[in-house]
Amino acid sequence: MSLSERQSALCERNDTDFSDLRALFFNCTLKHPDQASHTGLLMGTSAEIMRKSGIAVEEIRMSAHHIAVGVQPDMREHGWDHDDWPNLWPKVEAAEILVIGTPIWLGEQPSLCRLLIERLYAMSGLLNDHGQSIFYGKTGGVVVTGNEDGIKHVAMNVLYSLSHLGYVIPPQADCGWLGEAGPGPSYGDDGAGFDNEFTQRNTTIMTWNLMHTARMLKDAGGLPNHGNNRSAWSAGCRFDVENPEHRR
Repeated sequence: MSLSERQSALCERNDTDFSDLRALFFNCTLKHPDQASHTGLLMGTSAEIMRKSGIAVEEIRMSAHHIAVGVQPDMREHGWDHDDWPNLWPKVEAAEILVIGTPIWLGEQPSLCRLLIERLYAMSGLLNDHGQSIFYGKTGGVVVTGNEDGIKHVAMNVLYSLSHLGYVIPPQADCGWLGEAGPGPSYGDDGAGFDNEFTQRNTTIMTWNLMHTARMLKDAGGLPNHGNNRSAWSAGCRFDVENPEHRR
């Protein structure tokens, strides 16, 4: 994905080292994996900014995998014959940045986007070394495309879900593009949206805010765990503020 002159210049003038960070982009398009994705095009701009800034980037298309429905870490243990989620989870766990890309259908995020969020939720019982949610210390954003109203509605839903799981949501952590209501060009069709100043600006700002937030969180060793150590609230565990295990 090529960047505009302004986007490229920002990468060239950057003096922050992001080379130890990893970003994972999930594309929740309903299209077959062999078909081009309009959502993937806009996500590609954000991904390319990160790559040019030294971040290791991986993109996953949900429709290319057989992911079982459910809210358990491995649904093969709950009646399903196949579940690719356990193979994808290590990539999520390793990434400091998560970006969810989704189209809009009937004013809402599609089924694959909800499936992804539900499978992320399935992992929320896991804790990091500080007794916090496994998602603490990570940051998340969302990219939305479509030909109908709903960018802010979908972004609100997705970003709340990520925040609830433990992701830190930076300022302006969403971007998107809408074509005219009804049938018509989608993002990237004959260049539609490429010269939209609002979309390109917000995509750029979202991306840099994600990178800056991820940098700060990693340098700080994540979030302090005073007051949010779930291990201190385990069933049968007597909370004691003088206990080092409860105030690491």
